[in-house]
Amino acid sequence: MLAAFDEQMRRRPVAGPGVRVEAEERLTRTVGTDGSWAAVVWSDLTEADADEAIAAEVARATGSLEWKLYSHDAPADLPDRLEAAGFRPEPVETLLVAEIGDLDLPVAGPDGLRVETVEDATGVGTMLRVHDAVFGPGTTHPSVIDGMRTALTLRPRPIEAVVAWAGEDAVSAGRVEFHEGTEFASLWGGGTLPAWRGRGVFRALVGHRAVLARDRGFRYLQVDAMPASRPILERMGFHPLAETTPWMRENQALSRPRWTAPGRSAAR
Repeated sequence: MLAAFDEQMRRRPVAGPGVRVEAEERLTRTVGTDGSWAAVVWSDLTEADADEAIAAEVARATGSLEWKLYSHDAPADLPDRLEAAGFRPEPVETLLVAEIGDLDLPVAGPDGLRVETVEDATGVGTMLRVHDAVFGPGTTHPSVIDGMRTALTLRPRPIEAVVAWAGEDAVSAGRVEFHEGTEFASLWGGGTLPAWRGRGVFRALVGHRAVLARDRGFRYLQVDAMPASRPILERMGFHPLAETTPWMRENQALSRPRWTAPGRSAAR
């Protein structure tokens, strides 16, 4: 499962709205087509060439720069080399993957909760308001917002935004991205308002997106989980494969591009 993830999602990722992929022999990066960000998502480096590769990425970056480091990446001292080059780590997350066929779907939410797929720009705005309330204002990168809006016009949609409602109140939101040509769909940005945590809303949000991925024919569902969401996801049938750390240049914007960086699963 990890080998499939590294090959399909890191070494040869799929481009999407606002994102292009640049795959080289020893390194793969994703780049925002507006030039505002870039991220190294896979590398195959040694002690002999790691510093040169890092320096080249720093030199070519025109905007925000992230190095998406996984616990099995080489060389072993790559974190030290990134730090020496001016990168700083954000919180460590856990790469979790589930075989969708093994999940118990659909997942029922608490009484009165309905989970809906976003169908228009107004729905995207609702999702963003939930994320602002959960993660802080402006934490969703503009390229992700543009990507979700563009996805509404495409068939099949490469992204589906999802909102959980309690009556007229939006209480949780997230998205699922479909990586056509791979076996993987991925979960991003699952966030629930504090007053609604601990009620099964997050599980329902995950389950709804898992059904969307299953119905599109994907085999695996991937998420980079924060500590609060990891135990919930493991109980649902996700398996931890590695730890992953976003290393950011110190002078870059706090809002990193959500196409490449892990979505925050703050809900409990």
